[in-house]
Amino acid sequence: MLPGKPVAQRPVVRPVEQREEVVGPPCPACGTPNPPGRKFCRRCATPLNPQAAPAPLPWWRTIWPFRRRVRAGSGRWVRVLVILLVVIALCVGGFLLLPAGRALFEDTRDKLGGSKAITATKVTASAAVPGHPASNTTDGLSNRYWGAPGPGASVTYTFGKPFRMVDLIITNGASDAPQQYATEARALQMDMEVTSSDGTVHRESLSLSDKAGHQTIPTGISDVVRVRLVLHSVTGLAPGRHVALAEVEFFQRS
Repeated sequence: MLPGKPVAQRPVVRPVEQREEVVGPPCPACGTPNPPGRKFCRRCATPLNPQAAPAPLPWWRTIWPFRRRVRAGSGRWVRVLVILLVVIALCVGGFLLLPAGRALFEDTRDKLGGSKAITATKVTASAAVPGHPASNTTDGLSNRYWGAPGPGASVTYTFGKPFRMVDLIITNGASDAPQQYATEARALQMDMEVTSSDGTVHRESLSLSDKAGHQTIPTGISDVVRVRLVLHSVTGLAPGRHVALAEVEFFQRS
């Protein structure tokens, strides 16, 4: 038999790939469009939706111990404790080191809290006319008064325990009734000396109106144990008359 003739292989016809048009967000690395919903680029596998960079820290977080980023609450209580200790230290420092801060704190407590009357355990005067002792200024009756012979006389009130004196109410003259008020002389100026339990003396000049009725004077002095009032600027003094002071009331923080 004759050998067979070689037959050439028939060429394989390969279909030409059609380039599909893809519409979608471009890859941030190579710019290839990708269909919506893909997470990685179909050409270079770069993540199409990288996680957003964390926002910059505020200025106060750049200071230790706040600058460290934490996860799942790690270190959160440490920061809270540090902040709390700093706030407490500032408050204590302002209260102890700044007299103005202490005064403002006490004045705020006076305004927010109530007040109640307190009675002196002892009342003495430098002088008194017969029948009008200094104790009449604390008997709660405005138609009885302490009679002083003239300006310069003083009355002293002593208390059994220290207290915060919030207000002082003075009823000047012989009575709070207008028809009896001017029957005796009145002091329109008083020097007040307040002694605290530590021996500190607070001095203040009080100006009174020449009218019947009580007059309230805010004080705001702590640890008061003694108050002394000295009469000055007397008006209405004449022969047969004396200086009258009807009531002096003290109020403490309740």
